Amino acid sequence: MKIDSIEVRYVAMPLKYPWRTAYGEDWDIHSVLVRMTSGEHAAWGEASPLQAPTYSPETAMSVFHNIKEFFAPRLVGEEIESADALNERLALFKGNPFAKAGVEVAWWMLSAAIQGEPLHRLLGAAPREVDAGADFGVQDSIDMLLGNIQGALDLGHRRVKLKVRPGWDLEMLRAVRATFPGATFHIDCNSGYTLDDLPFFKEVDKLGLAMIEQPLFHTDLLEHAELQRRIETPVCLDESLKSVRDMEWAIRLKSCRYVNIKPGRVGGLQNALVIHNLARDAGIPAWVGGMLESGIGAGICVELAMLGNFTYPADLFPSERFYEQDLTEPALVMTDRCTFLPSTVPGIPQQPVPERVERVTREKAVIGRTE
Repeated sequence: MKIDSIEVRYVAMPLKYPWRTAYGEDWDIHSVLVRMTSGEHAAWGEASPLQAPTYSPETAMSVFHNIKEFFAPRLVGEEIESADALNERLALFKGNPFAKAGVEVAWWMLSAAIQGEPLHRLLGAAPREVDAGADFGVQDSIDMLLGNIQGALDLGHRRVKLKVRPGWDLEMLRAVRATFPGATFHIDCNSGYTLDDLPFFKEVDKLGLAMIEQPLFHTDLLEHAELQRRIETPVCLDESLKSVRDMEWAIRLKSCRYVNIKPGRVGGLQNALVIHNLARDAGIPAWVGGMLESGIGAGICVELAMLGNFTYPADLFPSERFYEQDLTEPALVMTDRCTFLPSTVPGIPQQPVPERVERVTREKAVIGRTE
């Protein structure tokens, strides 16, 4: 297909409740929306790296800038027939996976629109319901957290993920496990600990968690391998897996026993597919992570999560979980089984509502022809 234009928008979406993690808190989710056109067809993608370089070195502003100044000009006017061809076109630019994912995901969505196929079918996945886990950041109190967990379990969620950070970890986890002895929990450390905290991880081993997500330095593979050798609880990598190459080395080093795959963090859906397959072939279960995207990005993640090695419930949430009003219609909704349904329309059902997008837009640029 020939790429006629790329529109890029920096948006800031207010949250109902601040999202607190080991690296701080967010009151708004800063994201980048990308609209790509070819002939009469148009489609949207999303990359959500957050406002500050806390989760990764990228920010919403850096993603907006790099797409506007470098990536979009290199794609507009070109015939791009595959995601691999798009990635090769951008290969001279180092790193910046969220920015690359912004345009790469939009290309997949545009392909789905042109072919008239649901996104999961283009990705090679069979349609199925996707299990959604429940996630809770650092709360105002342990009692508040316990109440929220009870609500999630009452709804039927099959697992609960808990954010931890020094000062909100072992005491909280012991209270949770004592209150819910049979439930499936895992913790997300967001790189907040070091190997010096081995005594803490040994205590966590006693709690029967499904996994410990990203406990150590945000680019590390070696120390995660060392930690995995010294504890019983499976280590799951998140921030450390930024590319296919990272996954290849994680397998060689035995750095983890689970992987969280986020299309933004790894540079797009094509890389997510390859990493999924590498993990599958190595016997490492995977699950789809989220960045509190709007219905656009979340709907795309639902479609990705239908691939066969995504066996652990995903970080996917209905629109109402974090936002008073999402950017899309229809909203992303969860079934009463705590699952999400596959798309039956080209791409995904969730489409941006122009006035809602305009309301939260901070920066906008169009590269290529205007309509």
